[in-house]
Amino acid sequence: MAKISERAIRAKLTEVMDPELNISIVDLGLVYKITLDNLGKAKITMTLTTIGCPLFSLIEQEAKSKLKELGLPEDKISFELTFDPPWSMDKMSERAKAMLGI
Repeated sequence: MAKISERAIRAKLTEVMDPELNISIVDLGLVYKITLDNLGKAKITMTLTTIGCPLFSLIEQEAKSKLKELGLPEDKISFELTFDPPWSMDKMSERAKAMLGI
C-alpha cells in the first residue's frame, strides 16, 4: 500500500462538509493538526464551531468514509476533539469567508 501523507489526508478532508454551513471543515479552520505515526495511524485534532455541537459524530463518520477512499482503514483513524484554542472566524480560509460573505 502506498504511503499516505498528511497532505493527502488534509486534501481529502476538504471534501467533508460542515452539515450546517455546507463549507468544508478544512476551509472553516476546524482541522488543527494531522499526525501520522510509523504504524500508519492517522490522528486528526480538530474542533467545532461551538462547544456541544451535536454534529460531531456526523462529521467524524463522513471524514472516516472519505479517508477510507485513500486506503486508510477505519481502525487507523482517530479523532481528538479540542476546544483549546477555541475556534474563531479568524481560522477560516479566505474562500470560506467569501462563501459566507464575510
